[in-house]
Amino acid sequence: MQLDLLIQNLSNPALLFFILGIIAVYVKSDLEIPANSSKFISLYLLFAIGFKGGQALKTESFTLEIAGTMGLGIVVSLLIPIFTFFVLKRRMSVYDAGAISAAYGSVSAVTFITGVAYLESMELTMRGYMVAIMALMEAPAIIAGLMLIQLYKTDNSGPKIKKRDIISHSLTNGSVLLILGSLIIGMLADSKQAEGIKPFTNELFAGFLAIFLLDMGIESGRKLKAMIQFGWYPFVFAIVIPIINGVVFGLLSTLIITDLTSQFMFAVLAASASYIAVPAAMKITVPQANPGLYLPMALAVTFPFNITFGMPLYFMVLSAVQ
Repeated sequence: MQLDLLIQNLSNPALLFFILGIIAVYVKSDLEIPANSSKFISLYLLFAIGFKGGQALKTESFTLEIAGTMGLGIVVSLLIPIFTFFVLKRRMSVYDAGAISAAYGSVSAVTFITGVAYLESMELTMRGYMVAIMALMEAPAIIAGLMLIQLYKTDNSGPKIKKRDIISHSLTNGSVLLILGSLIIGMLADSKQAEGIKPFTNELFAGFLAIFLLDMGIESGRKLKAMIQFGWYPFVFAIVIPIINGVVFGLLSTLIITDLTSQFMFAVLAASASYIAVPAAMKITVPQANPGLYLPMALAVTFPFNITFGMPLYFMVLSAVQ
């Protein structure tokens, strides 16, 4: 059963398109998804998952379990940057340690979307409130990473990071705003009216995800080349830390979350690393941090690991404790 889950995931067309993208880079193909098309697809995926989550959340009552999961999500997104920062600071600058720890404490919307597709491939459905959990876990890690840099930097280079600017940028980030907005619209939309766009949000989803992962594969292949110069440490960190986060915090979530699909999605969130929101924040607030480290670690190592081996691992572990 466990081997079947892994084989099923490895034969998923969306994942195979991701691998095709990496291969295209290494054979020096001119295969490329136009930037505007890629941006449109990413916006579509965020919109679709947010809207579907809102529709699902509409049927749920606000419970202590949901409130507890929200609280746990915020705590986890603050804890991960703290412990990873001190692990990284032993080998890297404060700026790089802060940026990387923020990336691993924050979440990847695309990994989340791929996790939803993984559940659907097994004919399982995620509960809608997990979309809200994902949105809640984005900003605290960015704030924590930037605060740690401010506390531990030994020089006075660069502008002082203002708390208000950090919070504002985290909450107005495009991906957070779109998925939260779509979630709210999905909750408010009339069921009959929502049926009209169901073919767009549901039936086209798998195809758009496959093309998007092809683009992510091309981007990962390019970033991976740039990271090789930093040696083995970033590669090991980018695989070991997600395993620890996914398994430990996934198991911790079973104390609050009762259903397997939500436990799995929480593990996926804890294991994921942001390569959109965090790099955007770091580029503005901490230009001293090296994007040649935190971006390829999250995108070119952690992301492919999670969608190939990580998700089956987290699902197997959580299934075993049911």
